[in-house]
Amino acid sequence: MPELGFLIDIDGVIYRGDEAIPEAISFLEMIQDYPYLFLTNNSSITPEAVLDQLDKLGIRHCGIENILTSAMATAGYLHRVTPGFTYYAVGGPGLHAALAEYGTADENAPDYVVVGEGEGLDYHAVTMGITMLLHGRSKLIGTNPDVNLDGTYNGRPAVLPGCGALIAPFQVGSGMKPLFVGKPSQVMYEQGLKALGRKPGEVFMIGDRPETDIKGAAQSGIRTILVTTGRFRRGDPYPAHTPRPDLIINSLAELDIAQLKAMVHT
Repeated sequence: MPELGFLIDIDGVIYRGDEAIPEAISFLEMIQDYPYLFLTNNSSITPEAVLDQLDKLGIRHCGIENILTSAMATAGYLHRVTPGFTYYAVGGPGLHAALAEYGTADENAPDYVVVGEGEGLDYHAVTMGITMLLHGRSKLIGTNPDVNLDGTYNGRPAVLPGCGALIAPFQVGSGMKPLFVGKPSQVMYEQGLKALGRKPGEVFMIGDRPETDIKGAAQSGIRTILVTTGRFRRGDPYPAHTPRPDLIINSLAELDIAQLKAMVHT
């Protein structure tokens, strides 16, 4: 069997809000014989919560090993560069759980102030974080640069603030430039490739955001497929200074394994 693997964004590719994109289930069935990994920049959710959401939508082809959130990627990166690191986290349960797996929470002088999505941002958190950054040795880390993401709030569809927006008070207040780990950072793609056990040219990244999904994958040597079921739509202006995808499709139903194998060998 030819070497082939998939990195797949979730929101806008597999589901939109609380509804599965119809073609997603059949696509996942088609690639069951190949390694694949869901990559999401949403750091507020745990991988267990992702699985629960997929299960509710009738998508039951995956396990924890098929999920990599930007929180998980951030924790893995910090563990690699600073084994036994300490941190002060501002974000949702997914971020706290991921960091706790490798590091130790510290509200005095942590190695890192780590910001992600979620409802943990308030005056206290900003004050604590800025103080640590200016009076200590802490470095500022963001799980991802997305300024917003689609979701629900109080049971209604909403556009939620992303890490790129929520980290702004810490960045402005301290004057420090954050390091972002999630897409489009190559750090997250390197972790994805390692999990798949594939070389960049053997892997396809399927996403709906050119400036994150496509840009980061292309810069990592990964083949790219932009699907128009999410943020990017046919007719939208393509972002400047962003690599063009190998394919632009209207639906996952347009893909077939033979076509993708042929692309890998060209």
